[in-house]
Amino acid sequence: MHCQGCETMEETDTSKEGIEQWLRGLQDRICQRLEAADGKGKFEEDKWERPGGGGGRTRVLSEGAVIEKGGVSFSAVHGEVTERMAKGLKLEGKEFYATGVSIVMHPWNPMVPIIHMNVRYFELDSGVYWFGGGIDLTPHYVDERQAAWVHHQLAVACDKTDVAYYERFKTWADDYFYIKHRKETRGIGGIFFDRLGAEAGKTKVQLLELIQNIGDSFADIYTTLMAENGALPYQEAQREWQLLRRGRYAEFNLVWDAGTKFGLETDGRTESILMSLPPLARWTYDYQAEAGSAEERTMKLLRKGIDWRNWAPENANLAKI
Repeated sequence: MHCQGCETMEETDTSKEGIEQWLRGLQDRICQRLEAADGKGKFEEDKWERPGGGGGRTRVLSEGAVIEKGGVSFSAVHGEVTERMAKGLKLEGKEFYATGVSIVMHPWNPMVPIIHMNVRYFELDSGVYWFGGGIDLTPHYVDERQAAWVHHQLAVACDKTDVAYYERFKTWADDYFYIKHRKETRGIGGIFFDRLGAEAGKTKVQLLELIQNIGDSFADIYTTLMAENGALPYQEAQREWQLLRRGRYAEFNLVWDAGTKFGLETDGRTESILMSLPPLARWTYDYQAEAGSAEERTMKLLRKGIDWRNWAPENANLAKI
């Protein structure tokens, strides 16, 4: 079994039914951990069906003690590869199947970062399949020590499959989570990969284990950050900055995010696709951070290529912050 003490599929079950079952269980486990860490909020579930085939369970937690709005969504959809999908997504097949878990957490406290995770599986009736996913962090205020710790946790998850994966996926995340029209990264990155299939030189079992390890790392990472930062004091000006950073987050998701585009292209459920958007956001014309401020320092750290795993070597091997 993959996870001791958890109900989960056997690692060798790489059928779409087996992968779907594991992802359903992942959604359950993460929701339980987040509710316990928040201490107040409870997820409300919305089951939905896709007219073209399949459906999902969208769970949203609103106005908790730490989490202002958070979503943990599971989906398993299938159907015809339309001409528009085939052209836009470069798909060669007549029927597709896709399943995954997607998460975004927007906290109340500006000192608690936004976090995103997605792990997913896709296959075509032609026999082609691939995995995708990752975890990335979007702090409103960058804490270098915590950023280094998060990247270390992600490296540990990747190393279980391939020690070369973290650096490869970290670079991929830097490039993917980049707001081109702002010339800044969405946050401090993390790991990201897509269309990782048989051509990647790994077996299907190994790639399944990769998304399992990444998925299982999420709750430990975010509940630790919630506990570390959730009760820190903040001022109204810091809340205003948080709303501006949320605006940047929304810009990326609506303009550049491939997952959003895929969901809309496949006639997915709009409410679930746009679950990632914050409850409140702000846009201030030509905002300029004050020189020498914490906001300016954060802006200087929103760039590609920072070696976060080695930023604070003395903290790199901490099990917890």
